[in-house]
Amino acid sequence: MSHIGLPEVMSNPLTNRGTAFTAEERRRLRLVGRLPDAVLGLEEQARRAYEQLHRQPDDLAKNVFLEQLHDRNEVLYYRLLTDHLSEMLPIVYDPTVGEAITKYSHEYRRPRGVYLSIDRPEDVRLSFEALGLGPTDVDLLVVTDAEEILGIGDWGANGVQISVGKLAVYTAAAGLQPGRCIPVLLDVGTDNENLLNDPLYLGARHSRIRGERYDKFVTTYLETVSSLYPNALLHFEDFGPGNARRILKTYGARYRMFNDDMQGTGTITLAAAISALKVTKVPFRDQRVVVFGAGTAGVGIADQLRESMILDGLDEKEATRRVWLVDKQGLLLDSMRDLRDYQQGYARSVSEVAGWAKDGPIDLLTTVRQVQPTILVGTSTAHGAFTRDVVTEMAKHVDRPVIFPLSNPTERIEAMPADLLAWTDGRALTATGIPVDPVDLNGVRHVIGQANNALVYPGLGLGVVVSRAERVTPRMLRAAAEAVADQVQPADGEDPLLPPVDNLRASSATIAVAVVHAAVEDGVATAPDDPVQAVQDAMWQPVYEASAEEGAQR
Repeated sequence: MSHIGLPEVMSNPLTNRGTAFTAEERRRLRLVGRLPDAVLGLEEQARRAYEQLHRQPDDLAKNVFLEQLHDRNEVLYYRLLTDHLSEMLPIVYDPTVGEAITKYSHEYRRPRGVYLSIDRPEDVRLSFEALGLGPTDVDLLVVTDAEEILGIGDWGANGVQISVGKLAVYTAAAGLQPGRCIPVLLDVGTDNENLLNDPLYLGARHSRIRGERYDKFVTTYLETVSSLYPNALLHFEDFGPGNARRILKTYGARYRMFNDDMQGTGTITLAAAISALKVTKVPFRDQRVVVFGAGTAGVGIADQLRESMILDGLDEKEATRRVWLVDKQGLLLDSMRDLRDYQQGYARSVSEVAGWAKDGPIDLLTTVRQVQPTILVGTSTAHGAFTRDVVTEMAKHVDRPVIFPLSNPTERIEAMPADLLAWTDGRALTATGIPVDPVDLNGVRHVIGQANNALVYPGLGLGVVVSRAERVTPRMLRAAAEAVADQVQPADGEDPLLPPVDNLRASSATIAVAVVHAAVEDGVATAPDDPVQAVQDAMWQPVYEASAEEGAQR
């Protein structure tokens, strides 16, 4: 029997509505006989899909199921995500997406996004022009070169799934219209030997290109997309530490761009710090910050906290002196020859720390003993690095120590909140990078907030899209952090420092309005007549349009 193909309206995930096509639509669109008799609406479809999802044996199988649904019916996919967002986030994004990325070339089903090869830079413009989208048709592009995927490293072309997953969160959490968003991969090769020797690997089969050729390729991408889509936000995700910061520093003032690993992580950590200082009553200008793990995320957090000190009255030099970075080689010193450019500004002089250690590097415990920090941040992925000695030493000098072990997953976290609270007699104010159950100590229940970037970047992106801000400014990032912090009131430290993700769409809308106001105050955007209504109007809802034809045109 010959194969009977599906009509375009059913094979296109943007227009397919499956059993929700009405009898009249089935006649008009020549779908008679192509569907079961019953007409089931979106609500019934979502219920059935949710039941099917829960019959999957594990989170990876759930991720595959959702991707297949995404390929069939985009509205239903986003309805499922939106209705169960807190449950779906770890399935469509971190941590499950990491496992899906490692298997991408072997589980490949269909392309999703734009794949750009450094070996054919002349194809960059052609690749976007082939989409047939005009200058006002695109709001957001998420691009990765996949050098530093989550906590699993270099995964080459497989990393396109990180862009796809990020956009899914933007849409589900903030209502960015999926048809106006583009996931992008910059395939510059990979240094992952397993991929290079895998006959099914789908990416460029050579080592990762660096230097001038790499920079020229990134420049070509930026120039192309900014000219084709002048209103779009350019989101950079999971680039290597050196490239991530350098690209942002080089181009951040010229293009409407945002790096979540640096700015997003820094902003959500700043939000947690703002909440903690509501409890401690100690202003930012009086903070002493130790960051353990001086990579992209750690330095991004240091930058955000330093910026808050400057806004609170310190000059840049004094604010910088209130931040200490510790990495695998110990406290960063200006005599170290292996410092990256973005670490050098925070390196301490050798004369300043003379006598801190008898010999060898200055470790975390010694740094804490000498600095007596008020805030301790962990982005090291070194499990257990915040030892009892480190924490109790900090707690000797600070009434309410603020401690953020942000590394994930669980096997890489610097310390668990239960230990931090036990070692400080319940005085620690903490937020983590992983979801953690409440901690009961001495008859008091401490609810632990998760420093999840999804609390920030969807609302920030929505605010940029609505305001058409020329660029993302420090004031806009600060406004996003304050909007997150304002959603909780941790009067005594028992309540979480950050809100849950249960009501993320409302939270994102609130953040977006704050970002719009900040963009206007900074002079990088023109105020809409009614920012609140403008944000609401911009938020796409996962519902079927009045007719299938309208869905095809959106």
